[in-house]
Amino acid sequence: MEQILELQNIHYSYHSLYGEIKALENISFQVKKGEFIGIVGPSGCGKSTLLSIIAGLIEPEAGEILTPAGSRDTLRIGYMLQHDHLFEWRSVYKNVILGLELNHLLTEDKLSHVDQLLKDYGLWDFKDKKPSELSGGMKQRAALIRTLALDPDLLLLDEPFSALDYQTRLMVSDDISRLIRASGKTMMIVTHDISEAISICDRVIVLTKRPAHIKCDIPVQLTLSDDTLLSARKAPEFQSYFNRIWEDMIYEE
Repeated sequence: MEQILELQNIHYSYHSLYGEIKALENISFQVKKGEFIGIVGPSGCGKSTLLSIIAGLIEPEAGEILTPAGSRDTLRIGYMLQHDHLFEWRSVYKNVILGLELNHLLTEDKLSHVDQLLKDYGLWDFKDKKPSELSGGMKQRAALIRTLALDPDLLLLDEPFSALDYQTRLMVSDDISRLIRASGKTMMIVTHDISEAISICDRVIVLTKRPAHIKCDIPVQLTLSDDTLLSARKAPEFQSYFNRIWEDMIYEE
């Protein structure tokens, strides 16, 4: 597969009046087109910081982020945060086109793409509703459509399902991951849920406690009867992957 991104020896520290806190240390890995990569690790180890660096929201203190074209600016990146951040005074439709509006991209083709996304994600009949009229899962779908409307090459998801109850989380993550994979997008997802990472992703990168470095980078290959997350969790290899990742997170070097 074609490589679209490479991180080389990324370092980052937080600075305050009380001193320096090292967050990330010597983070290096490659991302290939169409891959789904899960990022897991102890709470507070710097997973979200890593996504923010990839997105260009903050700059690393050392190291490089490379793409085939050389500059990260050539890669369209969509970043979906933990909370939906939908504006109550705007309809669902007005919320999902907000990024297009701010970037002056309200073209016929772009709006047609948004219409199709609303249909694909089951929100077409709710496009004129306000966010308060949607369920939690529907709000997350709307937030994702807002991100996808800009047609990113790389989609970054930071705990996107954490606010949902367990049953809704399973249903929404199953639906959304299948739709994203069908679109051919590349995705990186930060999650505390090891089962979710194994079920959704092609690779799981395990970070150590702060200052985080990569403990292991595990390719995931499951024997599936279909493309659902339930099938993934029933795969004969699933428990072995879970045990390995859990032990890597618990037992530090």
